Amino acid sequence: MEYKVISADCHLDLCWMPPDLFTSNACKEMKERMPYVTDGPDGPQWVSKSGGYFGLMNGVGPAGAKYVPGMHARADLMAETNLYRDGKNGIRRVTDPELRLADQDRDGVQAEVLYGILGAGTRLNDHEAANEMYRIYNDWLVDFCKTHPERYIGLGCLPYGDIDAAIAELHRVAKLGLSGVELSCSWDMEPMWHPIWEPFWQAVHEVNLPLHFHTFPTRPIDRNADIPEKNKRAAFFTVVSGFQMNLINIVAAIIGAGVLERYPNIRVAFGESGIGWIPYALERMDFEWEDRFRDLGLKMPPSGYWRRQCKATFQYDKIGSKLVHEIGVESLMWGSDYPHGDGVWPESQKYIAEQFSHLPPEITHKIVCENAGKFYGLIS
Repeated sequence: MEYKVISADCHLDLCWMPPDLFTSNACKEMKERMPYVTDGPDGPQWVSKSGGYFGLMNGVGPAGAKYVPGMHARADLMAETNLYRDGKNGIRRVTDPELRLADQDRDGVQAEVLYGILGAGTRLNDHEAANEMYRIYNDWLVDFCKTHPERYIGLGCLPYGDIDAAIAELHRVAKLGLSGVELSCSWDMEPMWHPIWEPFWQAVHEVNLPLHFHTFPTRPIDRNADIPEKNKRAAFFTVVSGFQMNLINIVAAIIGAGVLERYPNIRVAFGESGIGWIPYALERMDFEWEDRFRDLGLKMPPSGYWRRQCKATFQYDKIGSKLVHEIGVESLMWGSDYPHGDGVWPESQKYIAEQFSHLPPEITHKIVCENAGKFYGLIS
């Protein structure tokens, strides 16, 4: 297949999953603890008996929000394609492999990297049940990607808060043939520099699958439940304005802890990370390493590990597009973020042309196609 555009950051959200997926496939002991669909005030909604709420069935974005015309310009554009109307009628374009291809084609995209339901684990409020939920999702994802392996690059979801379980699932999904794995950025996890993660790093090195971290809010959404509505909007604005830059806590941790020095096979991609902040972060890490952290055991500046083993994805970052050489062209992968409201579907071609117009065509091709194609083995 000829690839011209590969989206390195797209999504399969829990709210778009088949309504009986988890209850039908869970082991007997877990069936009652799985997410399921029930009637709610705004229509069918995903919930769990542990108090978890996962949004409206086929709702807007990862939270499964209610679509309100005129509130969100990007959602309005997606609604014009009948995405949410189809969802209300039980037509799950996001999780139907054939219908999703049509949405790819509409956007001029030939392949997608599929991030999954990691955020749902924190909302389930039941770690053991979350592990079973991820197992079921990963099995479903394998079958989904098999329909068009040249166009769907699935990332297995690893349990969070249970490193032994994460390692076991990592080995399992590697045998199932998925193209990579993602680990949740969660509020209750030990930081990535903590020695507790060492067995996990060893396992990632052994299976040789790309490891992914997707952006995540710095504050649990439910902590905003009791504040006035006006302040909730300000809180949400704060989250979406800066959540990508929070990934410096993972970038610096895995480099500073020597993870990439000890394990050169480990490849790390940061989903929806944005890139405009990265040149400063690399320069800052290099300066501090040279000034007072030469005892970390790193054999080259931190920026060297970034360029050797890391990738960043973004949908629209005009500042970052002016700094691609400072970041490292080889480390950049564009993504549409479909079907999230922070993304650029169904206008990806417009935004690609606008932010890369100043770059030579061969550099643009690397960012929107070649880097991802090689990283995931779609092209040689």
